[in-house]
Amino acid sequence: MSKRGIGYTALLTCLLLTGGCSIKPAKTFTGHDEAGYDKDRDSAPTRRLDPDSIPDAVPKHEPRSKRGNPDSYVVFGKRYYVMQSSQGYNEKGIASWYGTKFHGRLTSSGEPYDMYKMTAAHKSLPLPTYVEVTNLKNGQRIIVKVNDRGPFHGKRIIDLSYAAATKLGILGEGTGLVQVRALQPGEPATNTIASTPAPQPSITDATPELFLQIGAFSSRLNADKLRQRLAPTVNAPIRIENGESNGHAVYRVQLGPFSRVELIDNFAAQLNTLGISDSHVVIK
Repeated sequence: MSKRGIGYTALLTCLLLTGGCSIKPAKTFTGHDEAGYDKDRDSAPTRRLDPDSIPDAVPKHEPRSKRGNPDSYVVFGKRYYVMQSSQGYNEKGIASWYGTKFHGRLTSSGEPYDMYKMTAAHKSLPLPTYVEVTNLKNGQRIIVKVNDRGPFHGKRIIDLSYAAATKLGILGEGTGLVQVRALQPGEPATNTIASTPAPQPSITDATPELFLQIGAFSSRLNADKLRQRLAPTVNAPIRIENGESNGHAVYRVQLGPFSRVELIDNFAAQLNTLGISDSHVVIK
């Protein structure tokens, strides 16, 4: 199931967290974990769903989950920080999905994972959070409840339930290029605003361009040095994109463009061997 959902529900143990003058106890919660992921076992169920008959999740006021919301936690040596608020969260990236192997198992929030419900996993949004997910290739929008942690495989930003992946139209490919926007209870989704339908993204036959950003510098000289260091080793175009952040010039070093998610995975793995582990996906 190399192109399908990332199944990794196992125990994640948070290390002792130091905050201010206090030591917070370690916490254990369930969530997606690559150690429990067997790509040959997780799959879609035999019961198929009609995407047009799947209702969106409905954002509502819910208390912050007592489980799955530590200040930070560590998976495979990398520390992840949980956001205090989802207000203003809006990000583009790669979505995956997970299915039968984890149906019925506890999510990080303590709710059983139900692959027929509109839910998702995210590494840092508070649990629960409701988000609108837009497929950047076909314009389809869905609303899901984030109640789990993950995905920790590749450069994915969200892991969708089987039902959510079906409705979004990424089931067959296993991954999709998406925009994820947090919704607050009572806030209408983009495609449900009364009287004035929101414009759908411009959809063409071309796949949105994918880049791997491997560094951002205030000095063009440092950006050039990184490009020169990698050029003999990495068999991909390397560009420096000029930009601005907080009124200051910034030079972003990026690999690409790539046409397929698999290429992103391959080059990210190669970068890891070169000591560059914090690259992230940019979608144009």
